Amino acid sequence: MDAPIATGFRAELPPWLVADLDRYAEWDLATPEQRMDLVNELADRNWRAGNGGPFAAIVVDASTGELVSAGVNVVLSTGLSSLHAEVTAIGLAQARLGRWDLGADGADLELVVNWRPCVMCYGATMWSGVRRLTIAGDGPECEDLTGFDEGPMHPDWAGEFERRGIRVLQGVRRAEAAAVFRAYGASDAVVYNARGTSTG
Repeated sequence: MDAPIATGFRAELPPWLVADLDRYAEWDLATPEQRMDLVNELADRNWRAGNGGPFAAIVVDASTGELVSAGVNVVLSTGLSSLHAEVTAIGLAQARLGRWDLGADGADLELVVNWRPCVMCYGATMWSGVRRLTIAGDGPECEDLTGFDEGPMHPDWAGEFERRGIRVLQGVRRAEAAAVFRAYGASDAVVYNARGTSTG
């Protein structure tokens, strides 16, 4: 390798999302459905802009509906495989609040994602300190429609969250999330899986 050993890396939101953050911060996020509507919009915009897969996540203050952070999958735009939407949203919330534990001081923060987290993001969510996880769905549609490999998930993944004090709500705007996946899968977008199975 000709390049020197790296000593750091940066993770930033794509310019289109940065430009619209003020507008999204005003979005009415009073209900799980409204929160997922925002996530699905971000996910659809993200893959069409070429930043990464059709995935988005937000962190919301469950008691007030305030948007704490928004994240999208930026694997392609950064070249960093760990920068899934959940990791991005969690990291930006931690940076904003200045703490690694998003549940500190009784905070009731909710992570809203347009599908069940992959095996990597499952761990990231569990250790983040969020007290709630809201997802559009859990099932084969994501992998079947997009071609992504979400990894081997614990069979009682939701129960493991619940045992750690993280409430799980499933099935919010499931059809709308699947429609985003379907559009992505019908496109010529890059599907980046490990072991050389990328397509596109």
